[in-house]
Amino acid sequence: MAVRVPAVMRRLRSARFGRPRLPARLSARRTRIFVLLGLLGPGLIAANAGNDAGGIATYASAGAKYGYGLLWTLLLITISLAIVQMLAARMGVVTGKGLAELVREEYGIRWSVFATAAVLIANLGICISDFVGVGAALGLAGIPAQATVPVAALGIWMIIVRGSYRTAERIFVWFAVPFFGYVIAAVLAHPHWRAVGEAVIAPHLHASTAYLLIVIATIGTTITPYMQQYLQSAVVERGVRQEELKREEREAIFGAVFANVIAASIIIATGATLFTHGVHEISSAAAAARALNPFAGRYAEALFGIGLLGASLLAAAILPIATSYVICESLGYEKGIGRRRQEAPVFMSIITAMIALSALVAIIPGVPVISLLVGVQVVNGLLLPINLLFIWRLARSRSVMGEQRMGGLVDAITGVTAAVLSTLSLALVAVTVAGL
Repeated sequence: MAVRVPAVMRRLRSARFGRPRLPARLSARRTRIFVLLGLLGPGLIAANAGNDAGGIATYASAGAKYGYGLLWTLLLITISLAIVQMLAARMGVVTGKGLAELVREEYGIRWSVFATAAVLIANLGICISDFVGVGAALGLAGIPAQATVPVAALGIWMIIVRGSYRTAERIFVWFAVPFFGYVIAAVLAHPHWRAVGEAVIAPHLHASTAYLLIVIATIGTTITPYMQQYLQSAVVERGVRQEELKREEREAIFGAVFANVIAASIIIATGATLFTHGVHEISSAAAAARALNPFAGRYAEALFGIGLLGASLLAAAILPIATSYVICESLGYEKGIGRRRQEAPVFMSIITAMIALSALVAIIPGVPVISLLVGVQVVNGLLLPINLLFIWRLARSRSVMGEQRMGGLVDAITGVTAAVLSTLSLALVAVTVAGL
């Protein structure tokens, strides 16, 4: 005979001997969140990694200097980024090979070595700047970088080298959560939403050189070579099957949209506060966070700092992985997150060396981060056209992609995207070199 336990006793027993039961609605909501996070992966991670410390500083500068005036660029960039990321995911699923491996097989070792050298230089510089971002974000709370950066570096190394691919991927997806701080900061800034909408659909263009440069910088920091390189290789390592192709493409598109919503939030937050109050020059993402305090309150500063921390940690983790993927694919070495050191010694050694060197340089007092980012900008500006050209040619190749090759409208948009972004990147390189 079953004995009924009074409801009060059940609640007391639950509270005393186990975790209290959640209401059915809250439990279902939490379950849906975990299911959603389980479906997300390389597409979201790669796109968000592009919103690193340098990217945040660029978006904050755009908002401070021109208010909402550059939001229209993000609408066009989102379309281009979504297509490029989708093609990288498709190539990874269809071929089972990373971008660097396909380049080596289709175009020879010389192009592969050139791309590898450029990626190593550019990614190392960006990785250093992101560890600087980690120190700067926690420095807002009064904690010195010399204490925080080594701990962050060790934690990232443990996730990549000691964990499995699935564990690392889940942690990287959770790194997307701090990005919501920028959305909340944008709301706290109390922007004029009608003016925001008008800036998107009816932009007011400027004829100055400074405006052109910030437009090019905004585009360049949103679509960077390591994003596609990581995404394609990660899709391969994830083991995505052909029947899952559409889902993977949708996830890559969602990642691009999410990342640029965050970028727009940064521009809106700084445009509604710094630009409105005449603060037009921002030297770094941390400086933008501090500058928000007088106009949007300390909560906006804290949210900006949290976002900077999450962004810097994610990028500092992804950059060594993307670099190691490219080098190992170009030279034919074994690769894979979660592999033992004996199974993939070169892959793991590159990640270890890059994290250690980046963290070490980042804690040197007075490290010239701005000069470093200028040099990286030049290398990335040269690398992006080559990267986009390879993606475009490989994605439309029947011998590589078979029936899944790109064609029609997507092919045309990708070709135009590659041409326009290549022109803008080379223009930025020319202006940067001329100004050195």
